[in-house]
Amino acid sequence: MKLLLTTCLLFVLLSATAQLTYPTLYVDYDSAWTFKNLKIIPVRKKNGGGPPPGGEIVPLASALDKGMITITERGTTALENVHWLRFNTHGNTPVYIAGGEIISGGRQDRMIVRDTILQPMEKDQYVPVMCVEEGRWSDKEKKFGYGNFANSGLRKTLDSTHSQVQIWLEIDRQLQEGKFKNKTSAYMSRFEDKKYIKESDEYFKFFMGHFARTDSNVVGFVAITGDKIIGTDIFDGTDLFYPQLDPLLHGYIDEAMEAGAPVTLKNPPVRRYMDKLLQDEHSQQQFVKDKGTIFKEGGRVIHVNTYTKDTPLPSK
Repeated sequence: MKLLLTTCLLFVLLSATAQLTYPTLYVDYDSAWTFKNLKIIPVRKKNGGGPPPGGEIVPLASALDKGMITITERGTTALENVHWLRFNTHGNTPVYIAGGEIISGGRQDRMIVRDTILQPMEKDQYVPVMCVEEGRWSDKEKKFGYGNFANSGLRKTLDSTHSQVQIWLEIDRQLQEGKFKNKTSAYMSRFEDKKYIKESDEYFKFFMGHFARTDSNVVGFVAITGDKIIGTDIFDGTDLFYPQLDPLLHGYIDEAMEAGAPVTLKNPPVRRYMDKLLQDEHSQQQFVKDKGTIFKEGGRVIHVNTYTKDTPLPSK
């Protein structure tokens, strides 16, 4: 009987640590930082945020930087290959790819469709993607590189429509509103605009400076602009969060610059929102159903993402 109780308790503890909910997380409202149109509230892991029991996983940006993965076009210049990219792993560590990450180069810039873990293996692995550069499909393939997370507006369009046409329309809307000059309708063209770069760098230096000075148990954050929560990204460990902090911040900074306003949203509605998201596994699944994604691998929740640009906050 004692062994049975111990086993049951261990199962409960392991199940709790496999979820990204209040038993393992807390939202640090007292450490919130605000700069111009963007407010960031850190989400911390109660156990310190160390490596999770499921084993090491390397994020895509780090894997590319360390030569642990290569990305190439699926094959010929045929247009039917536009929605797939070939990934080859090098080494013994799984590589984590998040939906909304942008891969620049090739014959067109692309955006990853959904969260995926690529296991180390010798054979080719193919990942679904969407085009984020409508006006280019070149015969000559450029080398692929990492291009940041898309902003929450584009990620929302991706997850809610899975439509290439709607993604192009959203990119075109953003480029027109931002008055970004480009020849290929590329989402990434904004990062070539000198005025945009200067303002974006101001945001980035402010927030990265605060993250550098805070405790290293942050595994995600809530992003707010104006009177809206524009998104959340929470991971199951610091080993996944911190390597992706740079591109994640750029995505949210882009959203705040593109469609934001000075922050007026107070903590009470944010708390209600986060209660819906983090109370327990069941309420989280229901809340995220039409507001984002939950990525699991082997019962372990790896990533929770929400976006609420045009969605009313939950009532009391």
